[in-house]
Amino acid sequence: MIRIAKHTQRSDDSPGADTSRLVNPSWNQNSHILVVDDHSSARQSVVDILSGAGYRVTATSSAAEALKVLSTQAADLIFTDLMMPGMDGLEFIQSLVSRKTDCQIVMFTAHASVATAVQAMRLGAFDYIEKPFTAEQLEDAARRALAHGRAMGRRCSMPALAQQLPELIGQSMAMQQLRQLIQQAAPTNETVLISGESGTGKELVARAVHAYSNRSDQAWVGVNCPALAPQLMESELFGHEKGAFTNADAPRIGRFELAEGGTILLDEVSEIELELQAKLLRVLQERQYERVGSSVSRSVDVRVIASTNRDLHQDVRAGRFREDLFYRLAVIPIQVPPLRRRTEDIPILAQHFLHKAAERVGREPRTLSNSAQEYLMHYHWPGNVRELENIMTRVTVLGGRDEIRELDIQPWLIATEPQVSLTTQGLTPPPPSVSVGMSLEAMERQMIEATLERFQGHRQKSAEALGIGVRTLTNKLREYGYAPREKAYINRETRAA
Repeated sequence: MIRIAKHTQRSDDSPGADTSRLVNPSWNQNSHILVVDDHSSARQSVVDILSGAGYRVTATSSAAEALKVLSTQAADLIFTDLMMPGMDGLEFIQSLVSRKTDCQIVMFTAHASVATAVQAMRLGAFDYIEKPFTAEQLEDAARRALAHGRAMGRRCSMPALAQQLPELIGQSMAMQQLRQLIQQAAPTNETVLISGESGTGKELVARAVHAYSNRSDQAWVGVNCPALAPQLMESELFGHEKGAFTNADAPRIGRFELAEGGTILLDEVSEIELELQAKLLRVLQERQYERVGSSVSRSVDVRVIASTNRDLHQDVRAGRFREDLFYRLAVIPIQVPPLRRRTEDIPILAQHFLHKAAERVGREPRTLSNSAQEYLMHYHWPGNVRELENIMTRVTVLGGRDEIRELDIQPWLIATEPQVSLTTQGLTPPPPSVSVGMSLEAMERQMIEATLERFQGHRQKSAEALGIGVRTLTNKLREYGYAPREKAYINRETRAA
């Protein structure tokens, strides 16, 4: 149990009385503090002390409850415990950061968790208080955090932040069509499947769908499926009861429950195991689920957005993804174009990223020369918009001139165009056999297989010749059904057969 020293006020004529502590400043009365702690007695002690100091205080017993409070009320300061069932303090801070909230956060932590508290500060927390702490320490932390917040003009308000719509930059026809599709899909509650290569901005599109929806003032919860171990993913999505499995010492709230009334993004949904796909299908069909270790069905009102960088049609045919789940997810399909198919947007994007990078590092933004713009527009961008942003950040930090030239960026790009790379090596890939009506995907596969044949299955050389990354090539081969360690090329005899 947390022990907080009892706060006693001294009379004005007491020797050494600190009268500044007895007079509540006017800004105290206008400051709203949110306290998040699952221990009722400790929570009440904090509330009593802060209320006695003249602050308006709201208390919640969980991070999920706190997020609901923040969806309707603004707060100037959040005190949160670190160890809590369900979403812990660190996850709570990460959730606030992902929602781009702009508030002061102070964490309560035990001595053994100081390293974690430091990690929380790296994420954006203002400070931490080590348990047990006194009333004076608590009030001092509140004063310092609020003073810093006032100086920075910060206040935490979810509804106001929801109005800051995601930036979808570009005037190409592809981007205009993408915006129109988002505006058509957003007002509905239908499930959306966003497809596109890595780095194209699928999460940004998902946030735009949420921001323009009638759920924009409700929760936004993202789930990075590849980052979750298969054995833990069900618990992350649906929660678990105490004792459901080893080390399940307390019940845990799942992401679907946290997203109640709002939107959940299943990022890279193709990474979910087949067994769990069946349970996800039930959520989409019946809007019900069970926590791990429980037989009690819970209802949920959540809009589901899924994203993938793979061809789910191929995964369905290969038996890696359920066909019924695919059709439940792809009610409204949105394809995000790769950067190489909207090259006219590159100068605008590059300048945008240069301004953002300059603002972050406290420098004047650099400009692109005409030759640099031309070079960027003729590069194939295997890493898409994310790669462009990284390059612009790099030249901002490491560049020495105000104007960025072609020679400044050449060394940092992954490879030259496919034609240049093949010519340099004295090789040309065998031309694919093109027939009327052949899809671009089929032509792309033929080119990849022909290049692999030329280089006898050597992936690094093939990727360089094609002007793509090895990881992109590997993902393509996986889509075509090659095993991870299989010699991934088909000779002419096999293809002819």
